[in-house]
Amino acid sequence: MVKVRFITARGEEIEAEGRLGARLLEVAQAAGMPLEGTCEGQMACSTCHVVVAKDWFAQLPRASEDEEDMLDLAAGVRPTSRLACQIELTAELEGLEVRIPGESHDMQRR
Repeated sequence: MVKVRFITARGEEIEAEGRLGARLLEVAQAAGMPLEGTCEGQMACSTCHVVVAKDWFAQLPRASEDEEDMLDLAAGVRPTSRLACQIELTAELEGLEVRIPGESHDMQRR
């Protein structure tokens, strides 16, 4: 298991765990984060946009051109923005910290 820390738009810290190889989107949704993931991880939307902590950003594999294109459509993009569906948990990401943008809203949750 890999521990991840989510920082909500309100500044709350939520710790969660995901299995090795899981996508960050799955872990975030299981932890109740408002990431819709409309395209179910197919990188056809930007509803799983997260902001990776600066210290962690360089440890992630570089975003693909397709991911960069999808991030262009996301609200509140920052220099360390990524799509949670494109981050696969590895042992090296133990303690990964990501912020949920205030613009995030899961329309499927009520």
